[in-house]
Amino acid sequence: MDVDAVVVGSGPNGLAAAITMAAAGLRVQVIEGAPTIGGGCRTEELTLPGFRHDVCSAAHPLAVASPFFQRFGLAARGVTLAWPEVEFAHPLDGGRAAIVTRSVAGTAAGLGADGRAYRRLLGPLASHMDDVLEAILAPLRKPPAHPLAAAKYGCRAILPAAAVARRWHTDEARAMMAGASAHAMMPLTAVPTAGVGLMLIGLAHAVGWPVVTGGSARITDAMAAALVANGGRIETGRWVRSLAELPPARAILLDVSPRTLVQLAGDELPGRYRAALRRFRYGPGVCKVDYALSGPVPWTNAGCRRAGTLHLGGPFEQVAAAEAEVAAGKHPDRPYVLVVQPGVADPSRAPAGQHTLWAYCHVPSGSAVDMTDRIEAQIERFAPGFRDLVLARSVRTAADEEARNPNYVGGDIGVGMQTLRQTIARPVPSWNPYRTPARGVYLCSSATPPVPGVHGRCGELAALTALRDLFGVRDQPDISPARLRTDPEPAAPRH
Repeated sequence: MDVDAVVVGSGPNGLAAAITMAAAGLRVQVIEGAPTIGGGCRTEELTLPGFRHDVCSAAHPLAVASPFFQRFGLAARGVTLAWPEVEFAHPLDGGRAAIVTRSVAGTAAGLGADGRAYRRLLGPLASHMDDVLEAILAPLRKPPAHPLAAAKYGCRAILPAAAVARRWHTDEARAMMAGASAHAMMPLTAVPTAGVGLMLIGLAHAVGWPVVTGGSARITDAMAAALVANGGRIETGRWVRSLAELPPARAILLDVSPRTLVQLAGDELPGRYRAALRRFRYGPGVCKVDYALSGPVPWTNAGCRRAGTLHLGGPFEQVAAAEAEVAAGKHPDRPYVLVVQPGVADPSRAPAGQHTLWAYCHVPSGSAVDMTDRIEAQIERFAPGFRDLVLARSVRTAADEEARNPNYVGGDIGVGMQTLRQTIARPVPSWNPYRTPARGVYLCSSATPPVPGVHGRCGELAALTALRDLFGVRDQPDISPARLRTDPEPAAPRH
């Protein structure tokens, strides 16, 4: 088939790029090396038949908040989001926990002496989260549409999480900040870990942290259906080793890591640009364990039993110590553990009465160490009797993660450290980070702005750049269900 654009990689960003190009009337082909599409947004029976596990991404606040998905219309395309009663929780010893719900006031009420300070900080952020996200998910070179809201967030976002946590005194409030900020996969004394934590807490209040009914793959399926129904083609099981292997096309969009970009493009990239890509820094890896359980996790704290996501690791100081150990190349005895229990909102993930559990901890890049015992010790710490429920496990070390998805260099599921420099200049200092020096070649992965996550904006912004550069299309294509249907007729117009 003759094509106008080829997309390598079928993660959410690759598919977002393909959909945007198809909406402009172009012929698009997506090539994926794995047997199934989706990258980190997949769902598989990793343990036992009937137990559906999210392979990587599991909770989806950014899918709700993303301008791309809002225009694409997930609900109209059959994707159902399910919200737990508690967005996330951070258990502490002695049956205590920080419990975060959609209500700022309700959350603050559980923080004792820190309640007032919490409301003063998170209340304005949550109420202006749309304005803040518009800035976060926009091209960095574009001035924010709401500069005051962006500035209020930004002056705290550039701080370490440890600096913001100092305004609170209770274990619960400080632990909440630690657990959310540790998603950055950096020491909590590093900048801008506060920005990650505040964004995620703000999202919990503004839009929630839902799971997808049936699994995260439903998002991928909806995107693929819209693309194929409008003339796009998806090929799986074909690993691309060089740009020379691709069919002729005016535009090539790569949903790959900077390391893979160098491998694919080779001498088509100037030496200075290749050297800059090689200096791109990747973060720690993850060791992930998926569980099939005979029943719900017996958390000591009742609020944790209603939470979709949990952050395990104890008080702020213990989480900070664990993340510092990982950054120093060590495997913590008491790691920070991120847990998602989708069954509290989506019972369809497992046979009746049974559950799946998704858990990972951070480890040094490239680690082949199985952290299952240490992960389970942290779960047992806050849910005694957990191990008695385990029917089956599926373990992936950081080395396994990279082997299954080359974008996850060293097991880094964020495709690059979120340092301040690499937030501003990602993957290299450039006015337009999606455009490479090779004519017609664009990078559209999570290694480009704005931030890692299932939001599609990296792919969409790269596609908009390619449309302007190569096809003279300056208006944003309409990707709504009214324009891009999921049934095969009518076909998208071609030119």
